[in-house]
Amino acid sequence: MKKQTQFSIAYYIIAIIILILLQYLVLHPPMKEISYKEFKDRIQKDEIESVQIGNEKLIVTFKKDVSEREKIPRTVEVVKLPDENLIKELQERGIDYRGVIESNWGRDLFLNWILPIAFFVFLWALLIRRFSPTQNVMTFGKSKAKIYAADEKNKVTFNDVAGLDEVIEEVKEIVDFLKNPKKYQRLGAKIPKGVLLVGPPGTGKTLLARAIAGEAGVPFFYLSGSDFVEMFVGVGAARVRDLFAQAKEKAPCIIFIDEIDAIGKARARGVVYGGVDERENTLNQLLVEMDGFDSSIGVIIMAATNRPDVLDPALLRPGRFDRQIVLNRPD
Repeated sequence: MKKQTQFSIAYYIIAIIILILLQYLVLHPPMKEISYKEFKDRIQKDEIESVQIGNEKLIVTFKKDVSEREKIPRTVEVVKLPDENLIKELQERGIDYRGVIESNWGRDLFLNWILPIAFFVFLWALLIRRFSPTQNVMTFGKSKAKIYAADEKNKVTFNDVAGLDEVIEEVKEIVDFLKNPKKYQRLGAKIPKGVLLVGPPGTGKTLLARAIAGEAGVPFFYLSGSDFVEMFVGVGAARVRDLFAQAKEKAPCIIFIDEIDAIGKARARGVVYGGVDERENTLNQLLVEMDGFDSSIGVIIMAATNRPDVLDPALLRPGRFDRQIVLNRPD
């Protein structure tokens, strides 16, 4: 995943460099060059209007009628040679001349383009580190999930969950599957890939999910739906891919996405704006990952929401969050 993120950033850097070079070439097209002998001959023929004298080159402007008659550029370059009589000849012919400071292509490119861009990139990286001290520019695509290991220190069990006896009975099948996945594989039984916990805030959805992981003795990946969303394009989808890659390495385990409606809202039709488009890309990647792995490896995806009516119908199709468990407030 890190290589993929670096690859994406490299694309942006290359594109910026190409844009800078193209713009510089458009604004500073190369001039045609003539020999010093031809330059002196044209002085004698009274065909030159003005001369700009630099340290190494002369910028020569022909008279308009000469340029049109000979179909040549009106302004050309001449490599400067030692010539003590040049100024005298220009004065005698009444040719306008003046000294100029020659621009240096490399220096201008560095001062006008590379240095300002490097400064803004530095500020951008500084802001990212300021608001996200534990991350750097190359870790945007890494999952922000908190991983609770299957140990006694972090263990939450059904004894910690009060008032949800009926729900606990309903989820014991999931616990048994996580404890003995081979038994279910041998019998050919299928356990839902996704379980959606639905209920108002404060009904214990997150606690129940942790208790299932604790009873089964498996790692618990916790993150909120908003953890996927960033201002940068493609970050949400990259974090989804990284999350599932980590989960497969630690299987059997539980992935729990709290407030999934932050990324799982029904997709818009027609014109889509940047922020919405990024959220939909993240949702699409989540659907792809859920379709692309085998539940027999022991990864259960759980999610929680108090707004099931706003979820995209694709999330609730078979093979995704096809089991819903409702948690109500105690009477």
